This record gives sequence, structure tokens and C-alpha cells, in this order.
Amino acid sequence: MTAPGREAGAPADPDALVPLAAGAVARLVALDAGRGATAAVAAVREAVRPLPQLAAAPHTLRGLGPEPLAALAELAEVIGWILFDAGRYRRAHRMNARALALAALCGDRWTARLTLLNHSMLTTHTGHPRAALDAAARASAGPRPLPARVAGLVLIRRAHATALLGADREPLRLIARAQSRFLDGISARDPHWAWWIDQTELLGHRGWVHARLRRWDRAIPLLYEAATAPGPSYRHLFTAELLAAFAGAGAWREAEELIGRIAPRAAAIGSVRATETLAATAAGLHHRRGAPASLRDAAAHLRQSLPA
Repeated sequence: MTAPGREAGAPADPDALVPLAAGAVARLVALDAGRGATAAVAAVREAVRPLPQLAAAPHTLRGLGPEPLAALAELAEVIGWILFDAGRYRRAHRMNARALALAALCGDRWTARLTLLNHSMLTTHTGHPRAALDAAARASAGPRPLPARVAGLVLIRRAHATALLGADREPLRLIARAQSRFLDGISARDPHWAWWIDQTELLGHRGWVHARLRRWDRAIPLLYEAATAPGPSYRHLFTAELLAAFAGAGAWREAEELIGRIAPRAAAIGSVRATETLAATAAGLHHRRGAPASLRDAAAHLRQSLPA
């Protein structure tokens, strides 16, 4: 008979969970950054095979101790992010809930905050901006002020959600505050996961918030700079939002040129969020009254080039 939270093949020593989970996190993060979420999600099952505790009811794992629980919480957070970017939204929701439950058991506030900020993005993307604001508020709660990078990320999530709710000035105020907090620089209190909150990430989200408000003259330069900078695979999303901004602004020549650069590599895009946006924009352009025939043909070709 196995102990609660353990299955046959699971490591008997709870401390063995820590390096196993850390190794799985490192492999999945590298795969996600290099090839995208669709490649990473295909590797999740193999990565967690030695860790059946990840599928156990969190309350049965209390006896593992804080370090193994924190390692499992971080792995659940990473998997939740990958599932989200791979378009598995319901599964991502469930994995975020698991990450939060595990983090609560061991008092890991930083993994809980990152999970809540990921969840805020998920709920904005799936059309639930009030839930996104609630998740961002929970991420910022605590007895001490957040370090600048994390506080900026909270403001970014709030800006997207308020824009989706129809606000006009508030999203701009929030994204300007995020820029100001970013300029405060890195501090010793930043969590280890704050490395990816860089200038390019901020540029892309600033442009995206302006695009949500249909402020194309501000959105396009920011999205262009973010989309053309080197970075992890998931930043294809900024390219997708740039094409949507060109379409919204009626910038036909720029849209056609961008499609010409995207289409040859479209099949390798590993972010389903990005390919969903590209497909929706291409469909709109294909039927857009006033768009030149060459652009409509290019849009049709892009739709055929995207992965299923």
C-alpha cells in the first residue's frame, strides 16, 4: 500500500522530488523558449512521469515538506503557462489552481504571485477581464511593497483588463506607471523568475495596450520594435498583434510585407495564442472591403500556412 500522494514508481525520499521537479522545469522552460508551447506541451507528460505527486490531491501532500512542495508548485506554474500558450485554456486554468494550492501549502508567495499573474493573462485572453483584475489584485496583496519589476507586471495585467472593459484613460495611466516602475531597475528582492520582464516585453505590452484602444499611431512603432527584437518563441505574439494593428490602421502595404515575412515560417510558430490572432487577422483581411487584391491573396496564403 502506497502512502498518500505517492504512487508506484514515485521517489520514496521527498527530497528527491526537488531535483526531479527542477530538472523538469528547466527542460520545459528551455523547450518553450526555443520552440514554443506546442512543442513544450507535447513534452509535459514525459517530464512529469517520475512525479505522480503532481497529479495527487494537494491536501494529501502536506507531509512532503516545504521544499518539495515549492518545487512541485513551480513545476505546476510552468505547465499552466505552457498549456495557456498552447491554447489548452481549461487545462491551464486547472493547473494554475493546482499551483496555487501547492504554493499555499508551503507558503511560497512568489510562485503564487507568478501563477496569479499568468492567470490574469489567461482570463483576459478568454474574455473575463474582471476575473483578470481580481487575480492581479491578489498577486499584489501582501504586507510589503512589491519589487519594481513585479509591480510593473501587475500594472501591465491591469492595463490589459481595463482596456478590455472599455476604459480609455485608465489603461494608458497603468501602462505608463508600468514603464516608470521598470525604469526603477532590478532589486535584490526580485524573484528568480523576473528575468524575462525586460525592455522588449514591456515595449510589446505597451504597444498591445495602445492597440486595444485603437491608438494605431502609438501601437505600431512599439509593437514593431518588440516584434523585431530577438527573444523567446512566445514573443511571436507581438508579431501577430503588429499585423492586427496594421490591419486596424488600414496600413495595407505594411500588412502585406509583414505577411510575406511571416508566412514562410508560420508552420513553426509554437504559440497557439499567436496563431489564433494571425488566423483571425488574416480572415478579416481576406474579406476586408477596400483592401487590395494582393493583400487579400497574401492573407489567404497566410491562413493556409499556419499550423492547425
